[in-house]
Amino acid sequence: MKSLALVVAVTLAGAGLALAAADGGQRLDGGWPVMVLLVLVAYLLNWAVYLPSFLRRTERFFDLTGSLTFGLLTVLALVLAQDRDARAWVLGAMVLLWALRLGSFLFRRILASGSDGRFDELKQSWSRFLLVWSTQALWVVFTAGAALTAITSQERLPLGWLAGVGIGLWVLGFALEATADAQKAAFRSDPANQGRFISTGVWAWSRHPNYVGEILLWLGVALVALPVLSGWQYLTLLSPVLIYLQLRFASGVPPLERRADARWGGQQDYEAYKRSTPVLLPLPGGRSR
Repeated sequence: MKSLALVVAVTLAGAGLALAAADGGQRLDGGWPVMVLLVLVAYLLNWAVYLPSFLRRTERFFDLTGSLTFGLLTVLALVLAQDRDARAWVLGAMVLLWALRLGSFLFRRILASGSDGRFDELKQSWSRFLLVWSTQALWVVFTAGAALTAITSQERLPLGWLAGVGIGLWVLGFALEATADAQKAAFRSDPANQGRFISTGVWAWSRHPNYVGEILLWLGVALVALPVLSGWQYLTLLSPVLIYLQLRFASGVPPLERRADARWGGQQDYEAYKRSTPVLLPLPGGRSR
């Protein structure tokens, strides 16, 4: 019952964000706010994929569905928005490029590994597994909320210096995340690195450089969206803050650190790596070898 109550809470949170984002947003001919429709699509898509996934007790399509949700909502926002301007197209491109790269990377990774240990227990319970999929829908809505709200906003303004800063942060974050993922994939594919941890490349700057990139790029998206938001729409700017909190203190860094400690804890080189390398904030050249 606790899981079902949380599913309801997660769904209501998404509805609340939809109503806040609809304040000053565009509406369909029938009067429905575009943002309300987008949030509804996010939940329905994840629930639709949840059912066969639970029946087969598989998490194989979880990350892929998340990326598809980002992509579908962005395309729908661009299609349904009126008077699309440069800001709308830039924000759409930011979200779509990120979703395409990360989604394909995560899908290839789980195809290679066959499973994700985070779901071993969750997928045995229909209510807990449903909560995971519902939370993913909420996560998509909150993460892309600022971009989707700006795309469907009634306000249209030229791109200014703030958008330039946001685009720069997005490029930096995207490049850092992609580089970190590529370096780790190459490291793991080398048989000589079997059973070892990566501490080279951007992984010498931070123990989780891919998460640093993730935070930076969504901060960039928020800055690009900011000038055309108003009223309750400002709530969508919580996106980079929530991303930081989730990655740093919830399902991002903590479980990965625990797994790493369980596997390599006590080893001299690993303990030295932990002492000299920040957990998140990268410090290029600041680690002594």
